[in-house]
Amino acid sequence: MADPSSYRPKPGQIPDSPGVYKFRDEHRRVIYVGKAKNLRQRVANYFQDLANLHPRTRTMVTTAASVEWTVVSTEVEALQLEYSWIKEFDPRFNVKYRDDKSYPYLAVTLNEEFPRVQVMRGAKKKGVRYFGPYGHAWAIRETVDLMLRVFPVRTCSAGVFKNAARTGRPCLLGYIGKCSAPCVGRVTPEEHRELAEDFCDFMAGRTGAYIRRLEKDMMQAAEEMEYERAARLRDDAEALKRAMEKSAVVLADATDADLIAVAEDELEAALQIFHVRGGRVRGQRGWVTDKVEAVDTSGLVEHALQQLYGEERGDAVPKEVLVPALPEDTEAVSQWLAERRGSQVSLRIPQRGDKKDLMATVQRNAQQALGLHKTKRASDLTTRSRALEEIAEALGLDTAPLRIECYDISHLQGDDVVASMVVFEDGLARKSEYRRFQIKGFEGQDDVRSMHEVIGRRFKRYLQDKERTGEWEEQPEAAAAVGPAATGPVPAPTGPGPAATGPVPAPALTAASPDDETEPREDDGRPKRFAYPPQLVVVDGGQPQVAAAQRALDELGIDDIAVCGLAKRLEEVWLPDDDDPVVLPRSSEGLYLLQRVRDEAHRFAIAYQRAKRAKRIRSSPLDDVSGLGETRKQALIKHFGSVKKLRQATIDEICEVPGIGRRTAESVAAALASTAPAVPAVNTATGEIIEEDDGGSS
Repeated sequence: MADPSSYRPKPGQIPDSPGVYKFRDEHRRVIYVGKAKNLRQRVANYFQDLANLHPRTRTMVTTAASVEWTVVSTEVEALQLEYSWIKEFDPRFNVKYRDDKSYPYLAVTLNEEFPRVQVMRGAKKKGVRYFGPYGHAWAIRETVDLMLRVFPVRTCSAGVFKNAARTGRPCLLGYIGKCSAPCVGRVTPEEHRELAEDFCDFMAGRTGAYIRRLEKDMMQAAEEMEYERAARLRDDAEALKRAMEKSAVVLADATDADLIAVAEDELEAALQIFHVRGGRVRGQRGWVTDKVEAVDTSGLVEHALQQLYGEERGDAVPKEVLVPALPEDTEAVSQWLAERRGSQVSLRIPQRGDKKDLMATVQRNAQQALGLHKTKRASDLTTRSRALEEIAEALGLDTAPLRIECYDISHLQGDDVVASMVVFEDGLARKSEYRRFQIKGFEGQDDVRSMHEVIGRRFKRYLQDKERTGEWEEQPEAAAAVGPAATGPVPAPTGPGPAATGPVPAPALTAASPDDETEPREDDGRPKRFAYPPQLVVVDGGQPQVAAAQRALDELGIDDIAVCGLAKRLEEVWLPDDDDPVVLPRSSEGLYLLQRVRDEAHRFAIAYQRAKRAKRIRSSPLDDVSGLGETRKQALIKHFGSVKKLRQATIDEICEVPGIGRRTAESVAAALASTAPAVPAVNTATGEIIEEDDGGSS
């Protein structure tokens, strides 16, 4: 590991003009390329205190052994040179988007004497007109088959073309009218090229003129009583309409635009691009990349623009590029795009209307692509095995953690504090084992104390289940150590249970209430809900939360369950009693698994907390009336119109509601009387008395 101060340039050496800089390692390999408006300010940022740098940046500067720069005259030149160097040197610390598959294009080879329509993949060739990309090659072939009725352009290979020219007989498409058969001289090279150019114009979105021309010719043929020709023109027009229907109109103003959306987490980013031509989605593509450098959404967008349009010219760069965030040097990037197109390019964030709605669709596709990418990694058996082995090695475990439990705390400004427990077995989510908790030991916001309570309650219940099934035996020494607070036998480990190395207090509470959905109510011989211990407990948080979880296990005498925490900001793994975190490599499958477990716990906790808040907001005094179900509550509200009017009703009036007996009516009246507001609620801003006529809450 190199010391950045060993190769730091002297303050006066770096110019303050625009330019591009390169970091090289000890073997002179380029490991990072960047650009800057002011080289002096940008490069100096890399040589500050390492503790202040982003972990990825810190790794890069300690891997590098030298830095060099090239001065340019404008920011646009810097952008172009940066792209060229990234392409040339392929630096390991630069974000590089790579297609997750090879997308097929509809290509017209205008560089040949007799242009050919075909499916093409891979690098684009000069003189070839491309349309797409398409999701599947069969979609291209279906479109071409429909359009060959109107534009009978050559589709055969060079070998078939030469053989037909030698024998003087066209191929099958020539006989059925789906090829103009230039191979046997039915049309001249100029006429065939005109057909190919018309084909390109139609694919580029200029569709209306061709369909109107066909319909006009059809009507003229019908007037001249050339009914066979009119029928053929009618079928041609229908074929073009069907080809157009394959891509629905999404932008009514016939816009040519590319829409780019980014979905990202701390380690990866997924990019989705919709290519809209003539207001229709003509193609879609997606990339997934590792975030190997410290980059935000605007930086990801800038890298994407470079790699999308770095090799493009002319119409391949659309008039509009819609993005989720503007690059840092928006003006320079816009100018660079305009130079490549040859005319003005609008680079902006859609704010309203159809374009904003379509951008939301592209964003959903990006989110799904990122989720699918992670799911594929998690579902592979070999990958899961490697992930568990990496976790065991990084945390110093004797065996791979086949069962992992992760805990997260969620609240809204200290209210509705809840916790979640998710379970992964063999690297896969075991949703039937998920549990959720209400924090009851105290009120207010204290994530550390909440984590201690939840871990304690979960593993107290585990010890209780072991005692109930006879897998634990009473330990007199431990029971005596507990003192008078112990209300029952204290288990000692036997067999596979955890080893208790100290006094184990009897549970001071019943682990969890029915509200926590953790209280088993039957004893039918099935394993209890907390019967299985994990090999690893993961908490969402850093050193304080990890210490709280370990303290809870120590208080119960459990010492064979490993504990770690995953801090979200920097994705660092914290262990109890360690001052420094464990930093797993960014490409580590173990880190991906821990991140997925943590994110699932966070999702489950958030969902429970929101549900509790919504239930509290919708709560009614009638909820506390014993025996009053939802149907009869709704009948009461419907009969009286609101809780306020129901509170003013007499018992006899309440009894008039169908299904409400006198005893229930008395209970309703008592419940409403006990919750009646002492004084009217007042809007402090207007002084208005707030009437209680919402129909459901008080």
